[in-house]
Formats: sequence, C-alpha cells, structure tokens
Amino acid sequence: MTGAAVPGPDGLLRCPWALSTEDYVAYHDEEWGRPVHGDDALYERLCLEAFQSGLSWITILRRREGFRAAFADFRIAKVAAFTEADQERLLADPGIIRNRAKIEATLANARVLADWAPGELDELVWSFAPDQNSRPAPKSLADVPAVTTESTALSKALKKRGMRFVGPTTAYALMQACGLVDDHLADCAARSS
Repeated sequence: MTGAAVPGPDGLLRCPWALSTEDYVAYHDEEWGRPVHGDDALYERLCLEAFQSGLSWITILRRREGFRAAFADFRIAKVAAFTEADQERLLADPGIIRNRAKIEATLANARVLADWAPGELDELVWSFAPDQNSRPAPKSLADVPAVTTESTALSKALKKRGMRFVGPTTAYALMQACGLVDDHLADCAARSS
C-alpha cells in the first residue's frame, strides 16, 4: 500500500495502515508518533518492537496487556530479577509470543539496563532523534523509510552496550512509535504541525 492518507469512518484523514481495525485506529490516533519518555516506557516499546519482528503489529498490539502482565509492566528492575523459572513460565504463556530468543533477549536487555543510571536509556534513545525539519513530511507510505542513518546509529549504540534484538529496523520502528520521528503522512489528521 503506497497511498496517501484516506478518510476514516469519522471523515478524518489517516495513514492508510490505521484503518484496517479499530485497534489500529486508536493506536494511530492516540499513541503512534507521540513522544514517549522514561526508561521503563521506552524499554516496553523496545521489547514490543522486537517481539513484532517477523509478525504483524496488530498481533503484538492485541496481546499488549498479556505482555504487560507477563513482564511485570516492563519495569526494568523487576524483569532483570526474573529467574529461569520465570523464563519457563513465559515460554508457556499463551498471552504473549512464545519465542525463546525474543524472551531471552527481553530478559537479558533488562539485566543490561538495570546497571544503567536512571534516565540513561531515555537520554540515549532521544539523542538519536533527528531534526524534525531534516526531511519533508511523507506524502505516501512509499515515502516512509524502514531504516535511517539515525536508526542504524541507535541500533549500533544499543548493541555496543550489550542489548539484543535491536537491529536498525527495530530501532526505526521504536523511533516512529515513540515520537522521535513523525511519520504520519502529510495530510494525516494525527500529524503534528
């Protein structure tokens, strides 16, 4: 799909991907592209983007409450203390994606982050936010990249510090979801000015 924004049931123009389900409409209008700060909040988004790898976002979005319950609301200190028994519990939890490598990465990343100073993840992630005027607002989905120079640099910085499942595409999805970039289409009602 490479189209421009399209009208939703309420007549508002939205990015085309947002109109396939009610879940997407709410996520698009209320969350995607809005600034997210705080180490635990960014850790949650990073984990969910990693779990999404190879799957559709709607799969993750519909299981988000299950993920939150399974991973102690993504509180870094709590997840960092998870044991092997917790890992086995997660592998049996039908409320999440039961992918061993992704679960192990989520736990390992929490252990890495637990050693960081408060606010350090927030500061690091946001240090890669590009100048909002550095590229024009996308007119169609074809204008929205999957990877950028900044996402590649963020990925390298996270990996260098011991993080896993944080490739450039995942890093860019994080940047989009957390408002580091505004990839709402130019004529989308949810785009910031």
